[in-house]
Amino acid sequence: MTKKYDVIIVGAGPGGITAAVYCFRYNLKTLVIGELPGGYVGLTHKICNVPGDQGVSGPELAKKMINHLQNIDVDFKQETVQSISGKNGNFKVKTNKTEYLGKKIIIATGTEHRKLGLKEEEKFFGKGISYCATCDAGFYKDKIAGVVGGGNSALTAAILLSKYAKEIFLIYRGNSFSKGEPRWVKEVEENPKIKILFNSEVKEIKGKEKFEGVEIITKGKKKELKLDGVFIEIGSVPNIKLAEELNLKLENLSIKVDKEKRTNVKGVYAIGDVTDTPFKQILTAQADGAIAANSAYIDLGMEK
Repeated sequence: MTKKYDVIIVGAGPGGITAAVYCFRYNLKTLVIGELPGGYVGLTHKICNVPGDQGVSGPELAKKMINHLQNIDVDFKQETVQSISGKNGNFKVKTNKTEYLGKKIIIATGTEHRKLGLKEEEKFFGKGISYCATCDAGFYKDKIAGVVGGGNSALTAAILLSKYAKEIFLIYRGNSFSKGEPRWVKEVEENPKIKILFNSEVKEIKGKEKFEGVEIITKGKKKELKLDGVFIEIGSVPNIKLAEELNLKLENLSIKVDKEKRTNVKGVYAIGDVTDTPFKQILTAQADGAIAANSAYIDLGMEK
């Protein structure tokens, strides 16, 4: 018999876990489904803007959140949601393993890594091309690595890599790190291992059977960089596949929500980086999760 829940939360990052904590406090029968426990937080090198932790590693913070989730009376399934169908009060969530029924749905699917879109990018994924410095930096001890991007994710990736690699090329098409936090910018600029290449763009991935490096254009001039590996850190895009299936209203490729985190489809709420929030942070995702849980609780109460 298919199990039915008051609330099904799709996504196990900071927003989804916070929503689960509040649903538990409201005594709602709750299920959290997520492929990556803790979300991308667990793949982050260091986090310094969470009150109470002046500097905590991403894996450590993710572990704390998962421990909290596992110690409250909610169900958690590490599965992949393939589709959501139905309507308010009777949604069906199909995963790669089974099906679940839910009265309310909270979408907390976050984002996925943006890719360069170059030929050979898929071919060398995991064989010289990475999107996660926390996962793969350790493989580059005494090697030469590249990082593409100019935001906080690129800056912190370069800093982490400097603990292993002998040289890092930070490749950025802009002329300054205007999107980066001053703390990370200063640390990168003062690191002797990190060579900054402004006004530079990767145009080609080099290699036939083996990754060999990248070709970049700097101020109109082509240059080939011999690298052992390159980390693509050019931001992320909202994961809206399920939103499109549910016919949720989108704005700038993000889910449009009101101040209570309700979408245009009754019974469906959305939180965190997948929404049109102007400031995508751990704390804002957590706040969204609390608000959405409260909205679901209110709506369920009114429908009784």
